[in-house]
Amino acid sequence: MTLRISVVGCGYLGATHAACMAELGFDVLGLDVDRERIDALSDGNVPFYEPGLEPLLRKHVESGRLSFTTSYAEAAEFADVHFVCVSTPQRDGDFAADLSHVHRVVDELAPLLTRPCVVVGKSTVPAGTAEGLAYRIAELSPVDDAAELAWNPEFLREGHAVEDTLRPDRLVFGVAGPNRRGEPGRAEDVLREIYADPIAAGTPVVVSDYPTAELAKVAANAFLATKISFINAMAELCEATGGDVTVLADAIGHDPRIGRRFLNAGLGFGGGCLPKDIRAFMARAGELGVGEALTFLREVDAINQRRRERVVEIAGELLTRPWPGSRIAVLGAAFKPDSDDIRDSPALNVAGRLHLHGAHVTVYDPQAMDGARRLWPTLHYADSVPDACAGAHVVLVLTEWQQFREMDPYLLADVVEQPAIVDARNCLNPAKWRAAGWTYRGVGR
Repeated sequence: MTLRISVVGCGYLGATHAACMAELGFDVLGLDVDRERIDALSDGNVPFYEPGLEPLLRKHVESGRLSFTTSYAEAAEFADVHFVCVSTPQRDGDFAADLSHVHRVVDELAPLLTRPCVVVGKSTVPAGTAEGLAYRIAELSPVDDAAELAWNPEFLREGHAVEDTLRPDRLVFGVAGPNRRGEPGRAEDVLREIYADPIAAGTPVVVSDYPTAELAKVAANAFLATKISFINAMAELCEATGGDVTVLADAIGHDPRIGRRFLNAGLGFGGGCLPKDIRAFMARAGELGVGEALTFLREVDAINQRRRERVVEIAGELLTRPWPGSRIAVLGAAFKPDSDDIRDSPALNVAGRLHLHGAHVTVYDPQAMDGARRLWPTLHYADSVPDACAGAHVVLVLTEWQQFREMDPYLLADVVEQPAIVDARNCLNPAKWRAAGWTYRGVGR
């Protein structure tokens, strides 16, 4: 009999996972306590932007393979496998992860699990969380430890989430050993059945214990954050010495031990994962008494934050007038292209800093305008690149959308007051812009 799947938590991760599980051939029931979100998804509408997701979701809602509910009882009755995809934001007042949503799911779902099943955690949690949740599920479920827990961390890239779910570059299965009766669990076999298609296509599988699976996600994010902050630190050195960080990145990136990916200097990282995950990683290391092992992440975080102020400084260096009364165009509000996610967005952070300096700031982004308006209602917003740049004394490219990469510097020069541009993502061709009469400033070059 084909497994039936529930996905608990239908935000970015959960909605994507639910649609992709339906695409893999399973009947899927998405569960969320947000009635407005469930109504939108039930109508085939995704309440955020992710390329390729809405048509996939709509396809399976219309086929009947994918449906949504707000009822835990319905999900418990429906599914053989329950994926937990709720958020674990940074806790108010410190760096640690807020696990209240995860604990609430277990407390609501476990008492309703009346037959053997597998609960699969996908949320990013501190090491040591899964073991406690496994005990809690066994304690609350009428079937005791026949309701098994597994941990299957997600490694999604926003803008590529559908591809990363259907064709992942690796799968990590964190499973428990034999139960107290010495019987082996079935979680690994269940996960191999669910992911049979990508495994058959060559996706490698790493089977581990709970802590290793939990660490896999945060360790990966910490490494990527470190690599990004390293090249941004090198950008500071390049600015001091007259070097070009893009050429430097090419030079060291040819070393296979280093690699060129994620060696792009610029405004730094943001979003809902890397910043809060490295902070939670540091907090958990401190709780475990090994905080010194991750002290380097404090500097990684500091370098990342410092890039934002440096871009503001560069903009100020290009202004020929005081901040008050200057007009600045900000191109980009999302933390990265192909997303409308503004969580910890470096672009919006810089726009806000410019506004606080007294500048008249106008923002344009292809997808993130609604969220930006809610977060920064005191900024000005435009419906296009030319509208945002009209009369500007400085233009800042803060998110590397393809639309911005392809801008015509000659046409844009006709609408600005002063042809000066800050390429905070090093995504433009400096020679092309300078040839068109622009004063061009990149980062670290």
